[in-house]
Amino acid sequence: MSPPVDEETPLLLSQQPSKPTPLPWAQLTIVLVLQLAEPLTSQVIYPFAPQLIRDLGITHGNESQVGYYVGLMQSLFYLTQAFTVLHWSRTSDHVGRKPVILIGLFGLSVSMYCFGLSRTFWGLVLSRSLNGALNGNIGVIKSMMAEMTDSTNIAQVYAYMPIAWSTGGTLGPIIGGSLSRPAETFPNVFGNNEFLKKYPYFLPCAVPATFTAVAWLITYLFLKETVESPMPVSKFLGFKKVKADEDLKNATSEQMDTMIIPKEKPMPLRSLLIPRVIIAAGNYAFLSLVDIMFRAVQPLFLSTPIHLGGLGLPPPTIGKILSLFGILNGIFQVFFFAKIHNYWGSKKVFMAGIISAFPLFPAFPIINYLARSQGLSTTVWAVVAFQTIMSIGMSLSYGAIFIFIAAASPNRAMLGATNGLSQMTVSIMRAIGPAVANSLFSLSIEKNYLNGYLVYYVLLAVVCVSVFIGSLLPQRLWTQ
Repeated sequence: MSPPVDEETPLLLSQQPSKPTPLPWAQLTIVLVLQLAEPLTSQVIYPFAPQLIRDLGITHGNESQVGYYVGLMQSLFYLTQAFTVLHWSRTSDHVGRKPVILIGLFGLSVSMYCFGLSRTFWGLVLSRSLNGALNGNIGVIKSMMAEMTDSTNIAQVYAYMPIAWSTGGTLGPIIGGSLSRPAETFPNVFGNNEFLKKYPYFLPCAVPATFTAVAWLITYLFLKETVESPMPVSKFLGFKKVKADEDLKNATSEQMDTMIIPKEKPMPLRSLLIPRVIIAAGNYAFLSLVDIMFRAVQPLFLSTPIHLGGLGLPPPTIGKILSLFGILNGIFQVFFFAKIHNYWGSKKVFMAGIISAFPLFPAFPIINYLARSQGLSTTVWAVVAFQTIMSIGMSLSYGAIFIFIAAASPNRAMLGATNGLSQMTVSIMRAIGPAVANSLFSLSIEKNYLNGYLVYYVLLAVVCVSVFIGSLLPQRLWTQ
């Protein structure tokens, strides 16, 4: 006899067969590899971004202004992505996931090479803008992964998703921290290289750019399309007229029996403006806002001198701290997310992840206070480690909200558009987040608001809002 089902029943328990559907490992592995390109290209600049702004001389030596420009540079990617990601995801519903992914990987690679060759702030602005505008792969990849799965194994797939982000979060900061200014860092190897002296940040940018180019080739050769009967790109662009309607009209009944006709088709975008899509997208947006604000402030705090409210660490050390999060997060997600999710259900997992953000922001002033009184003592490093470990909790919420978003889609043919709309709201938040957080950081130091700690009170308020919005999620998944 089946156990009783109510609003507290863990997700999918009532309908889950005893044995999950086997995962398509070959295709899933390719998707995870190509997904690595985005976190690698975004995370690589974090360790050296503050120093890069200082080297450009745009702040004229005013340390309190560094945060403004770092925040703007970090936000540009998401700002331009917000204008295009819905278009790319919607396009993938029609022409298929693979062509859009190929365009996104191409844009990532070219823009990262350009970023490494930029010697002016406006060059950086143009490169980051190009990076965001051409890349809509996040929503498209999540749609593809949802199409590879069913209700019995979707949690397992989303447990593996953080492998790519954690690997990128681990390798990106290491590459950015260790390979920036290589002529100075490795004088025996690059000391006589005039090119790297002229472009001291090209090498860390070239590594993820080259990886992305390889990912493009792997995608082109081996990735299989998951959209049923995609429209030819030439027809979508209006270059070629396809006689599909005429062929269908003239087909015999015998031919009709053998023809594959999609059961579901993409609907108008207005069909997404329903409560469940709005609630799911809103929660994803505020989760991303809390997360990106923490990720933006953390390297800036770590690089700011102790007497100004930071920790005064060099880029290589910052890279190691950020990489520690990537390693621990990857291990935790792979081995524990699916088990926790199947036991607690999506909403409880999501709420637990959001609530875990509360200790993160008070940890910043505590670390600075200890560093002022004790220097870089064991106690200071213990609190830094505690903060890093606690930040893993937010990553739990991502897997849970991805499942809610997939369930919120009006039908499977609208998965791309649903993920695209969600990603658009996230991109807006991620564009606002770093600029606001880092500007508040600089303003708090410059004006000494609340002893320089105003930024952390504001960020705690954002966490409170996120918890409230999370409470609007239903206990059980929506059904299409």
